[in-house]
Amino acid sequence: MAWFRKEKKPRQPRRERLEIPADVWEKCEACGHTDIREKFVRNFNVCPNCDYHRRIRASDYCGILLDDGTMEELELDIRSIDPLSFPEYPARLKKATANAGEGDALLAAAGMMESLPVNLGVMDFAFMGGSMGSVVGEKIGRLGQRSLERKHPLIVICASGGARMQEGVLSLMQMAKVSAVLAQLAERRIPYIAVLTNPTTGGVSASYAMLGDAILAEPGAVIGFAGPRVIKQTLGQDLPDGFQTAEFLLDHGMVDQVVHRRDLKHTLSQLLRHMSGKPSATGWTAS
Repeated sequence: MAWFRKEKKPRQPRRERLEIPADVWEKCEACGHTDIREKFVRNFNVCPNCDYHRRIRASDYCGILLDDGTMEELELDIRSIDPLSFPEYPARLKKATANAGEGDALLAAAGMMESLPVNLGVMDFAFMGGSMGSVVGEKIGRLGQRSLERKHPLIVICASGGARMQEGVLSLMQMAKVSAVLAQLAERRIPYIAVLTNPTTGGVSASYAMLGDAILAEPGAVIGFAGPRVIKQTLGQDLPDGFQTAEFLLDHGMVDQVVHRRDLKHTLSQLLRHMSGKPSATGWTAS
């Protein structure tokens, strides 16, 4: 009887295609390790496999270094102009602003770092390679004046390809202007610390990046004035392994300490307390 014979049909497996957003995964630029983006973020954007310190934005550094709810961004009204009528410079500024925001290549802020008031300048490589133009120099100069008036320590996080060629000698003048303000801080014994990140080169490395009372660097950061190719051609000889890295400069006395990003906030606050004679979190007072 036909109704007792059940026709067997092949069962189709139930498969649901899971769509994974493209921005969930991140790939390390150094070793190629791929992991979920959240894991990189939790690790301060340091590769969990090879410890490579990835480049991050200025706002990210502020989030890492300043206590929650204490950040106040300063000097928001300063904008770059085209004083030399350099070809295509306005268009490049417009593109940089669209990609990186309106703060130019440096974010100026004030806040608390482990309950210690500080003035903080953070260079942003995303804005025209962190190039030092008139706005960058003016912002650091104003931060320095604020430190002089309030006697608060100054910290500058450096990340730059050098002076901004589109502003010519006006960008080079910023080296002298900022150095003069830092000299005033030194005279009044107000601490200034420079933190060198990847890369710190050109006119920035030849001025305020190397004028700190303490000079820290992130692991693996490229630090120097001219590029290795130019130096090799000038000297006419091969350069040593690891030349122009933070570790090489540490070994040769050019920086004071290489600090992992996760330890940067605590290291900076301890240094500033020691320089200022303020009590530490454990109650110890620097003499």
